Amino acid sequence: MNKLNEILQELGISKVKLAKYLGVSRQMIYNYLELENLNKWPKEKKMLLFKLLDIEDGSDKSLGRIKITSEYIMEVENRLNQSIKDTIELDDMGELKKLKKEEQQLFSDITYIIKDKFTDDYRHEENIVIMTYLYHLLQSLDNKSEVKFFFAYLSKVLGYTAPNDFKFDEDNQFMLEAIVHSAMGLYSHGGASKSKVIEARTRFVQEVEAKKEEKLSRTQQLNTVKIQALRELGYTAITNENAAEVFERIAEIEARKV
Repeated sequence: MNKLNEILQELGISKVKLAKYLGVSRQMIYNYLELENLNKWPKEKKMLLFKLLDIEDGSDKSLGRIKITSEYIMEVENRLNQSIKDTIELDDMGELKKLKKEEQQLFSDITYIIKDKFTDDYRHEENIVIMTYLYHLLQSLDNKSEVKFFFAYLSKVLGYTAPNDFKFDEDNQFMLEAIVHSAMGLYSHGGASKSKVIEARTRFVQEVEAKKEEKLSRTQQLNTVKIQALRELGYTAITNENAAEVFERIAEIEARKV
């Protein structure tokens, strides 16, 4: 199961998207991933997962043979998005009926606000940027606990939640709230020296750019390997007919470098 988790992480598949694809709740995804192996999964869910990952023989051992390339990532993402697009409306309506009345109301309130932001002609472009950032944050909830801590902090500062109300990891939430509030105080009152702020901002930019550079380097490396594989095989592009041969050559090229 560790291998599956690694593959999902490398592919960038969130628990939310996988849950929608399999037609289960996000909590059920966590339950599935805590099982000893895939044989413990319901058969139909296991087959759906194998279909998504393009595993034809239905064998758990095939997970170990998966090579994460840029082409493979795009193929999986296309299958995932198409499947979700085909079923999302029906699935969402079915899931909504299972929610409590107050939960349905919350969902309705959130969607109303989002719709209002998208249809606001005066600040449309700004709202699109804001909704994009919000989408990024929601995607990160499973991997970065600090995101939900920060949401809680903002809810408290804006007066919606009591300051000593802790719904998550109290110790870490307490720590983050104190640090963020201190930083916000400095921001609001100009209590930090400009030189210190510039120094901190420079470190921030360097760290973000380093992460992006690492990701870009991996993408470029995959593209370089793809071009080399096509050249060695005498092809100019990947097609349905030559895909298997090209992907096999890509895996071979990457193995040469180990």
